[in-house]
Amino acid sequence: MATIVFFHAHPDDEASSTAGSMARAAALGHRVVVVFATHGEHGQVPDDLADGETLTDRRRREAMASAAVLGISRVEWLGYSDSGMTGWDQNGHAAAFHQAGLLEAGLKLASILDREAADIVVGYDWHGGYGHPDHVKVHQVLHEAARLAARRPRVLESTMNRDVMRGLYAAAVAAGMADQAWDPDQPMDDGNPLGTPESEITWAVDVSDVLARKRAALEAHGSQSSDIEGMLGLPPEIFALVFGSEHYIEPGIAPGLRAGWPFGSAEPGAG
Repeated sequence: MATIVFFHAHPDDEASSTAGSMARAAALGHRVVVVFATHGEHGQVPDDLADGETLTDRRRREAMASAAVLGISRVEWLGYSDSGMTGWDQNGHAAAFHQAGLLEAGLKLASILDREAADIVVGYDWHGGYGHPDHVKVHQVLHEAARLAARRPRVLESTMNRDVMRGLYAAAVAAGMADQAWDPDQPMDDGNPLGTPESEITWAVDVSDVLARKRAALEAHGSQSSDIEGMLGLPPEIFALVFGSEHYIEPGIAPGLRAGWPFGSAEPGAG
């Protein structure tokens, strides 16, 4: 059995991107750990915060509820502040993850990898899927931590398949639903298109068998309703198309998309 550490920028990122892989891995008996770089302090503030409750309090509880749904063994926090979107004043705050020293943040994550004797660590592609400063930083810290770990784990980068998203967008346009879909070729937060071309992706993981648990993980993050409700409001067949597969880049592996399961071994290319 492997120990797999998933490294995410904010609570709810795990639910929308890697939740299916996490649930499957846990169900197969692997030890699954999630590490959040920030508490998502600049997310949506819900109307029902209790007296004295902060958004950080709520999002931490939501993260724990999501972890319970997915069978995650341990939740860790690096303790940085949410950097906000590209160009926000929060990008420059001293405690923002965007401003964290790469060595400092890498050592924090590496210490978790070492304590867990991690076989695999999962982060994001080079632009964090859509250019959010904290997601880009996750990619950088991911590789620094893997380099610093006492025993280097395999590295996987979660991404979105741009070619699949193009197909879904074209279908939405044809159905008169363009206003309810993302055009993956439009500039995202950093000016780059969404995700990664299929030719650069290594793994396509079918998570349709645990889609109900992925949906439940999204539901756990109810405070972020502007995003979550849009995802949960998709017709079931569209939800399955959008969220039924998860994609990963494995650096150092020969090009070519593989439909399989990359979490079953500590060896590169394992299926």
